[in-house]
Amino acid sequence: MMTESLTQLGTKVETPDSPDHAVLETVPFTRGDGPPAIVRFTCPEFTSLCPVTGQPDFAHIVIDYAPDALLVESKSLKLFLTSFRNHGAFHEDCTVMIARRVVQATSPLWLRIGGYWYPRGGIPIDVFWQTGEPPKGAWLPDTGVAPYRGRG
Repeated sequence: MMTESLTQLGTKVETPDSPDHAVLETVPFTRGDGPPAIVRFTCPEFTSLCPVTGQPDFAHIVIDYAPDALLVESKSLKLFLTSFRNHGAFHEDCTVMIARRVVQATSPLWLRIGGYWYPRGGIPIDVFWQTGEPPKGAWLPDTGVAPYRGRG
């Protein structure tokens, strides 16, 4: 069975105490013919901590990627994202760290991430990162996150 190596799916797992201790698990993916598929994960209630004040920071994270041979298993991704709740880092560092870990785990054809951070001190910070040009022929929908107007 292709899920035999999974250690988190279908079991009770505690939230990792930090992103460094979180394990991103993968499952095989068969691409097939035609343009690459785009897989989207949306986390509208992402939280981390300000590294200076310890106050919570909130973001709407959107990850789009074109898998090659591996998919990131969604429960392990959820646990990874949740592990940021006690992690102190700036918005930019959190956003790029998430993207790089997914790339490290899956070696996708392409990945982009949008971190839409809610304002603190009156300024929202949006962070965007991608691995390169999107794959030819892939359908790339809009992220669905409106420019800041209360993020609602």
